[in-house]
Amino acid sequence: MPFSLFRSVKAQDDDELVDPQVTLREKCSEEAHCTTYKAKLDTCNARVLSKKQTSEQCVEELYDFLHCVDHCVSKTLFSHLK
Repeated sequence: MPFSLFRSVKAQDDDELVDPQVTLREKCSEEAHCTTYKAKLDTCNARVLSKKQTSEQCVEELYDFLHCVDHCVSKTLFSHLK
């Protein structure tokens, strides 16, 4: 079941606010050094979903990918905040 790792934050009125962290995470997840971790995560997820019974989980691959993205985001996030 696909899900979004990054969610947007919206205001309650008609103006939409976009969380800069979400935008940066999406951008960083597409950078070359993070796409290798994303590919490993996708491969692991495909392997786990193809089996009927398995105790394998893709936690390590998920942590590696999120660590890469968060490291990239942390370099510029605070410059986008007021």
